[in-house]
Amino acid sequence: MTIIAGHTTLILAAHPDDEVLGCGGTIARLVDEGQAVHVVIVAEGATSRDAARDRAARAGELSALAAAAHCAGDILGAASVDLLDFPDNRMDSLDRLDIVKAIEALVARHAPEMVLTHHAGDVNIDHRRLHDAVVTACRPQPGHPVRRLLFFEVASSTEWQPPGSAPAFRPTVFVDIAETLDRKMEALQAYASEIRPWPHSRSLEAVAHLARWRGATVGRAAAEAFMLGREII
Repeated sequence: MTIIAGHTTLILAAHPDDEVLGCGGTIARLVDEGQAVHVVIVAEGATSRDAARDRAARAGELSALAAAAHCAGDILGAASVDLLDFPDNRMDSLDRLDIVKAIEALVARHAPEMVLTHHAGDVNIDHRRLHDAVVTACRPQPGHPVRRLLFFEVASSTEWQPPGSAPAFRPTVFVDIAETLDRKMEALQAYASEIRPWPHSRSLEAVAHLARWRGATVGRAAAEAFMLGREII
């Protein structure tokens, strides 16, 4: 059974590696089903480590992350991987309209039937800002191409938000990735600089355990979990 009828899916991730952590197995499965999957990473992923944003000082690291993103996309079979240049962990310093306009342009370019992005309650501010912008850009106006909107979880962000501080991640859609988990893990290893040792929740072991647990909750060997934002059928 296919995940959704259609031809094109757009993945909107805040940082390099979020796309793999959140939905790498689903990307690979969609590709196997004949979909064109376009990945867009909205914010660069390194300058928040300094007191002030200095792209020049992090040029080598940013270049390596971009290369890793393209490598991960190739492993998963993405039709395209694009990296924008919003500031890392500083997207709350931007006008939301500027983020919305960038997303609207991407939707106009790719005309996706399905869009996957971050959950609203993540501890990471860029995840939350991107979520809000995507919801606005994908409002269901007549003729809008997006028919399904899904929100994914990201290990080391979604589960770190304390209860009551933001909306909880309560998945309603589970994608069986038993056949594509190995490719998700291979793609994640392209981001060697972002992986942490066990028992960090962004370790390879933790990511695999989460996929197995999400699968076990619905009687599958492995799964990725999502919250359904909207579906038009």
